[in-house]
Amino acid sequence: MSGRLFLGTRKALIEVERASKGWRIKRASFSGVQVPMLLPDARDGTLYAAVEHGHYGAKFHASRDGGSTWEERVSPAYPPKPADAPDIICSMRQKPVPWSLEKIWSLEAGGKDQPGTLWCGTIPGGLFKSSDAGASWSLVESLWNEPSRAKWFGGGYDWPGIHSIVVDPRDPHRILVAISCGGVWETLDAGASWSCHGKGIVNDYMPPELAEDPVVQDPHRIAICAAAPDTIWMQHHNGIFRSTDGGRAWTRFMNANPSHFGFAVAVHPCDPRTAWFVPGIKDEQRLPSGRALCVMRTRDGGETFEPCRKGLPQEHAYHLVYRHCLDVTGDGRTLAFGSTTGSVWISEDGGDSWGRLSAELPPIYCVRFE
Repeated sequence: MSGRLFLGTRKALIEVERASKGWRIKRASFSGVQVPMLLPDARDGTLYAAVEHGHYGAKFHASRDGGSTWEERVSPAYPPKPADAPDIICSMRQKPVPWSLEKIWSLEAGGKDQPGTLWCGTIPGGLFKSSDAGASWSLVESLWNEPSRAKWFGGGYDWPGIHSIVVDPRDPHRILVAISCGGVWETLDAGASWSCHGKGIVNDYMPPELAEDPVVQDPHRIAICAAAPDTIWMQHHNGIFRSTDGGRAWTRFMNANPSHFGFAVAVHPCDPRTAWFVPGIKDEQRLPSGRALCVMRTRDGGETFEPCRKGLPQEHAYHLVYRHCLDVTGDGRTLAFGSTTGSVWISEDGGDSWGRLSAELPPIYCVRFE
């Protein structure tokens, strides 16, 4: 079981360690600075952090000593917009989608046999690849130049964004990305070409003729089972979905208790039928159902969902859990999640019970076990 947990927050990167009497906060880095994304790289132990410095924009850092010291690497950058490239008008802002980095929204390692390979998803919808551990980045132009990108629109943010990157552990050339709002895309050749898959996904708020269009779907987050990578769970704006064929076809679950809306999803690394979600009331409210916080768990592939509430506040709760703020360790027993109110909870029994690490932290953007 992992002995360290990292939290990206509104005002610091916070390291948490497992001690003899439970979990405790060890130290903070980048004090006063937003840390929207983290990646503990299991291949060589490097810890990567995306940070946002206000006027100075997004920066990218790496630590090779577990977070004691940091060195700045290169942040992904969009190439100049060609003079003959047409503007894509974002339906949310009614302005052209920029060719510039707004936010690093996802970060994942390449395959075990690809040292130094990193994938980075950004707002406004560009995917970047580094082959040298962040010393340089290149925009994956095949996806950026995909004609149907003109149909993407913002979800959560006004610009479209790539929030989920899944690298198939069997084949690092097969990668899935999920976009709000642009659906789920698959490459089988490390980004040279792409296909959008979404049979069975439904976007209820779209006009009827577009409700099942895969290119305008709003997946909030996707996650795979490491031991069974063809099983993928999705928390969508309009339900919970599961695919058992690698993301090509999806089954919708509307029986979740207490709600099928949320942002985060974590999948048991060894049991594809077990997954966790943090439900809420959608759209304008975005609060826990009944103002009572719970983590929702299925252990039978979505046939039933159970609310796990022990140790979580059951009245006057206003916690929202973002996409990247729920994680599970490799043994499938220890979970952690953090909220916009600066609270972090940890479970060591698969979600049956929870203990609060702290209620005094900045808003949580990202939660990742080492």
